[in-house]
Amino acid sequence: MQPQAGVVPPPGPNPPTPGFPQTPNATQLQPNAAPFPPQPAPQPAPPPPANIAGAPTSLVDWVTGPNGPNKTLQRFGISGTDLGIAWDNGDPANRQVLMAFGDTFGYCKVRGQEWRYNVLFRSSDHDLSHGIHVADGVPNDSYSGSPVWTNGLSKQVVNTIHKAAHETGIIPTSAISIGRTQYMNYMSIRQWGRDGEWTTNYSAIARSLDNGQNWGIYPGTIRTASADAVPGVGFTPGNENFQMGAFMRGNDGYLYSFGTPSGRGGPAFLSRVPPNALPDVTRYQYWNGDNGGHWVPNSPGAATPVFPGPVGEMSAQYNRYLKQYLVLYTNGGSNDVVARTAPAPQGPWSPEQPLVSSFQMPGGIYAPMIHPWSSGRDLYFNLSLWSAYDVMLMHTVLP
Repeated sequence: MQPQAGVVPPPGPNPPTPGFPQTPNATQLQPNAAPFPPQPAPQPAPPPPANIAGAPTSLVDWVTGPNGPNKTLQRFGISGTDLGIAWDNGDPANRQVLMAFGDTFGYCKVRGQEWRYNVLFRSSDHDLSHGIHVADGVPNDSYSGSPVWTNGLSKQVVNTIHKAAHETGIIPTSAISIGRTQYMNYMSIRQWGRDGEWTTNYSAIARSLDNGQNWGIYPGTIRTASADAVPGVGFTPGNENFQMGAFMRGNDGYLYSFGTPSGRGGPAFLSRVPPNALPDVTRYQYWNGDNGGHWVPNSPGAATPVFPGPVGEMSAQYNRYLKQYLVLYTNGGSNDVVARTAPAPQGPWSPEQPLVSSFQMPGGIYAPMIHPWSSGRDLYFNLSLWSAYDVMLMHTVLP
């Protein structure tokens, strides 16, 4: 067992001390097809934003870790985890931000180290300037701080569907709500490789109807990474480029989903779908930038990169302050956290704009996950630190 593929820590001082079995859920879900939304009239592109490279960025506090404010080892059985993919649950009666984490460890002296493929937190914290507070997890309470097996032990929320012969991880890569329904893109890990490298069996979409408490998986959303990845499941060329995802709401009625290959070395690709057809992979369109650019329906192999690699785990949003689309990721070569902006999801995307240098924060940083309640000049995002194997909340003040 190995947590998400490591990051090579750059030379420098040691990082600060970190804020230091259930049955498989193989629920078979069927998506509802829906027509594409009407095409809006084209709008003039907004002016380019101010350059955000080097915008002041600081650590707010630890989200996870035994010594952080949430005391996640004592309260959730979590000593180490990563990612913290954050999204709004879309529930007007009880608005929360849900956060999905990857490979998770608990008490290391316990047999198996209380290892879980993934876990989930919930928070209603709107004042992010003091960090993210997570309330206690309560069994069978869909609005408590975490889905738990029992008091003090967060449960694995997305389970194996036993499709792949070799599977060593079920790792969330992106999530979003449509109404009060939660959707999560995840990747099935085939094998961990060297730092920043891994192979996948497939990516797929899971759904929760109870605020992330229980998840089922759409078998029809499986995108195999190769012809031999999953016995009995076909391979569509191009799907290898959509193994990791980043959902983003467009301003045009579409839901966008960026894709990258497994690992942190590939470029970024782009697809879109009507929101109510999200689990129907036959309804996706793919951006092809040739000859001025056009959308190609139901053909992932037609997708061309919207910006070059090496792109690591990514998050995306339309930023109302910048009046631009915004992506964050770590460059798989430098391990710096970088941003790009664009007036439209398909671009043109700006050059990489560094926000956090791996020399400023040594120990291996990765997976900047935008907090959906960021507003105005305040951009908040979760960031994983490999050496601590925990997640911290970062704050960038946009110019």
